[in-house]
Amino acid sequence: MDEMNQDAARGEALRRVLERVTAWQETAPEGTIGTELDRALREAGVTLTDDQRELVIGQVSAGERVDIEMLQPRTGEGGPA
Repeated sequence: MDEMNQDAARGEALRRVLERVTAWQETAPEGTIGTELDRALREAGVTLTDDQRELVIGQVSAGERVDIEMLQPRTGEGGPA
């Protein structure tokens, strides 16, 4: 799978994870949202940094929209040779 397809697949997996987790948002305490997020990420085979995870939990808890693009890896920006 090339880099573009991997990014698209990751984006789709993240979208599904966030749909699942936001379904908990209205009635669940923050700890439950974190637990459900971790479970959904594990099942999808997707990882987030600790900072990204905390940001998503905070946004979902506050009923805010989560920007999936900001959770995507930065490709094409160069890096170590």
